[in-house]
Amino acid sequence: MYRYDEFDQGFVTQRTEQFKDQVRRRLAGELTEEEFKPLRLMNGLYLQLHAYMLRVAIPYGTLNGRQMRKLAHIARTYDRGYGHFTTRQNIQYNWPKLEDTPAILEELAEVEMHAIQTSGNCIRNVTADHFAGAAADEIADPRPYAEILRQWSSLHPEFSFLPRKFKIAITGAPHDRAAVQVHDIGLQLTRNEADEIGFVVFVGGGLGRTPMIGRKVRDYLPEEDLLAYSEAILRVYNRYGRRDNKYKARIKILVHETGLEELKADIEAEFEKIRYGVLRLPEDEVRRIEAYFAPPPLEVLADSDAGFEARRGSDKDFAQFAFNNLNPHRVPGHTSLTISMKPIGGVPGDASDAQMDVIADLAERYGHDEIRISHEQNVILPHVKLSDVPEIFDVLVANGMAEGNSGLITDIIACPGMDYCALATARSIPVAQRISERFGNSDRQNQIGDLKIKISGCINACGHHHVGHIGILGLEKKGEEFYQITLGGSADEKSSIGQIVGRGFSSETVVDAIENLVDTYIGLRTSDEESFLEAYRRVGDEPFKEALYGTG
Repeated sequence: MYRYDEFDQGFVTQRTEQFKDQVRRRLAGELTEEEFKPLRLMNGLYLQLHAYMLRVAIPYGTLNGRQMRKLAHIARTYDRGYGHFTTRQNIQYNWPKLEDTPAILEELAEVEMHAIQTSGNCIRNVTADHFAGAAADEIADPRPYAEILRQWSSLHPEFSFLPRKFKIAITGAPHDRAAVQVHDIGLQLTRNEADEIGFVVFVGGGLGRTPMIGRKVRDYLPEEDLLAYSEAILRVYNRYGRRDNKYKARIKILVHETGLEELKADIEAEFEKIRYGVLRLPEDEVRRIEAYFAPPPLEVLADSDAGFEARRGSDKDFAQFAFNNLNPHRVPGHTSLTISMKPIGGVPGDASDAQMDVIADLAERYGHDEIRISHEQNVILPHVKLSDVPEIFDVLVANGMAEGNSGLITDIIACPGMDYCALATARSIPVAQRISERFGNSDRQNQIGDLKIKISGCINACGHHHVGHIGILGLEKKGEEFYQITLGGSADEKSSIGQIVGRGFSSETVVDAIENLVDTYIGLRTSDEESFLEAYRRVGDEPFKEALYGTG
């Protein structure tokens, strides 16, 4: 993984010192909240419903045991003993005291971490495939390019005050696990006929109030042009993006209102001006950054392990975990192991300080000291021997993290909702918990199969409900919480926006409605192998509408 150089460390330390003085001035009354707001947002500090919230960057979701232990220490020392992993592969602390935030940032700087560009109208944390560098289907590791984009975008003088926040995602495999088509810029690694690395480029994706799938602007962008083309896109957006209405300020609105062909022409014209300048990526620099992400020395082993197979044959819970939570690895005899942060009845994405310490221990002992956070709010050990999985599983069981539900109906993405967020109009967490409990039986989950439920507590869509196979949006109606359901969303290489099926459901009836949808799917699928999304795309929404609302 990338290591800070002197510039990185000096930059982060200087920012921490600046913020310490800004907090001192705020506490002394020398700065009003209005004056302090842009300063705290530049350092990842939000004012939520009940308290401040600090969002800490985990660039492209990669960290090591030492860093995870520091996150655990911060949760234990400065918060209420837990953190919340987010859909941008970051971690949030929901209860820090303002006077403690400079000390938190100082401690983060000790382990090469910070909270810069986790908020504000800037280029946010670049996200990537959580199996990067390990997946068997990968064309190339996307993280070196994510790091190059991070270095380029950090405090970029032109792009620190964009019309609106700007999000970039990159994936290295044909199967998109980074949701690139619902980002402002989405990058998919590819190879041309000469076997040279490049990128398929999407622009103008996004969720929120006006969900849109990104539009392809390049079938192949050469590796050396990554920064120049990204800069061209940002320059066009910065020039023409609306600043008069924050609800129409994202680049997706610019794409929609300008038209794809005209916008592509503007981007290409800007690109031609700068493509041969200082932003052209030298190959030796790419290879230098790439060296930081060299895979660990993994011994090529047999494709199966006797102890692993024996345990799978004798232990139902282990078999469930092995089937759902292990991903094929490029090196035989190894796997990428997902630690579910979605216990039945728990808060999706939350991890206690003790659990974070356990994850750090497991990574150092079994996982070559590598940890990933997924945009689905889970934790991954990317490089694990199959023979070590039984021991890891036993540790997870002892610490309440052995749920074998990755990709199943209880692996729910949910925003904090009205339990924490000042913008929310309804609660997300209790609905997620009740759905999880309703479908907690592992046999039933296996019968249902691949089904992604995503829940947002307001129209801002932090829970990505628009791209859930079943999406749930919480809204306020006459002082009560109601939940609107969408069907058919997806965030993979065949991305789609879910369609609203009808009137909303009350907090008391929404879980029954979800069960009704699931039962309808089970009854109409052509085989056990046909997923919910496949069935929905085959039959449309009418059978589901009828099940929810009847024929009248």
